[in-house]
Parts: sequence; C-alpha cells; structure tokens
Amino acid sequence: MEISRDSLRTHLDQWLEVPRFNDYGPNGLQVEGRAGIGRLVTGVTASLALIEAAVAERADAVLVHHGLFWRGQDGRVTGWMKQRLARLLAHDINLFAYHLPLDAHAEVGNNAQLARVLGFSGEGRFGDQQLGWIGRGPEGIERADALALHVQACLGRPVTLLPGDGRPLQRVAWCTGGAQGFFEAAIAAGADAYLTGELSEPQAHYSRETGVAYIACGHHASERYGAQALGERLARDFGLWHRHIDIDNPA
Repeated sequence: MEISRDSLRTHLDQWLEVPRFNDYGPNGLQVEGRAGIGRLVTGVTASLALIEAAVAERADAVLVHHGLFWRGQDGRVTGWMKQRLARLLAHDINLFAYHLPLDAHAEVGNNAQLARVLGFSGEGRFGDQQLGWIGRGPEGIERADALALHVQACLGRPVTLLPGDGRPLQRVAWCTGGAQGFFEAAIAAGADAYLTGELSEPQAHYSRETGVAYIACGHHASERYGAQALGERLARDFGLWHRHIDIDNPA
C-alpha cells in the first residue's frame, strides 16, 4: 500500500504535536522526495550510512530522530552535508525528522519506549517543555548499582554510574539523549535516581552533594526505540513496508 507524502506529513505533524515544541531545528519533512510513500526506513540519525542503507532497501522515505538541519549550522552544502543530500536527492527519497516531538510522545516517544525496554512506569513529567519523565523503576531493584546493571543488560552497553548516597530508589526520573541539563529539575521533582544519555562535568558534583544517583547510558543507546516504534505504528496504520536500521554508534 502507499500513502501520499503530504498526507503522511500532515498526519505526523498533528499526531506528534509539532507546533507545541520550541526545538533546535525543523521538525517534519526536511527533504522532499517522491510523492508516494510505500517503503519506509527508520533510524536514529540521518547519517550517510543510514541513507545508503535506505537506498539499498529502495525506500521512498527515511524517518529519523536526528535530522540534517540544526539551529546555528554553517548552512553551506559541502562535505558531509553534500554527500547526504546528494544521495537523498539522486534517489528521490523523502527525509522526515522529529526531534523533541518524538522524545515526548506518550506512546511511541523515546522516553515512553525506553521506559518499556527498562521496565519503568511513568507517573508524571518535569523539566523544560515537560520533556522529562518520573515514576517507578523496575520491580525489585532498590539500589542505584543494581539499576545500573539492569540498564546495562537491557541496552547491551556499558553505563556510567554516579551512585549518590546509596538511598533506596523510590522515584526514578529519565530523559533520553543529551538531557544532562535536566538533572537539577529531576532532583527538584523528587527523584532518587536520574537516567539520561550523556554526562557533563557538573552532574558529578550535583550527585555527590544531593545524594541523587545519576546513570549515563549513551545518547544513541537511549534513543534507539522511538523511531522504530513510530515506523511500526505507521506500517500498521497505513499498510507500509517498514524496516528499522540501527547504525551502531558508541556515543
């Protein structure tokens, strides 16, 4: 089956509530390709490797979390940007990208899907644009070191743990990707542990001084699930052929 490019764009923009987010770049259709979409490839980032894989799959569209265009970019189409755009345009492939809207969505969003993978239960939101989630960790896991081992096993990669003061974990907060700046808001929201993708220098001090544990599990690793879930939903709703392609990334 097939859906028109414009119909898919309208559906996604509405369902993901694009207008309500103040984001770092444009959400929605970033590169226009052919008018009809029957074959969809999803991935985390619109890298050349993902685009090449989409070409090999004869995709009509690629849907990602991290698109090509970001606030403050140079703007010149040279080097890596030229290579990516050239492959999309040569094969008439549409590129859709949804950043914060895909983090936040209650069903297919990165935070919702990471919670599913880790066995977290969301009970509330916090932070800028209500992007952070807070709730309960997996049943039976009461300490930060045990939670870190659980996350490591679920995601298949090492994590960095700041153990805090070793308190029992009654409330856990999380926000995928580069959300280390949300740690203070998570502390204020009553979290005993906070999980995100990345770690910067200040968070080690906050953890020591407040006793709240911090787990950095990898930016890419924490955001592998949203685009996949969205692609699966689109395939089910519109009868599209869909394949999710995870391009390995140590970050």
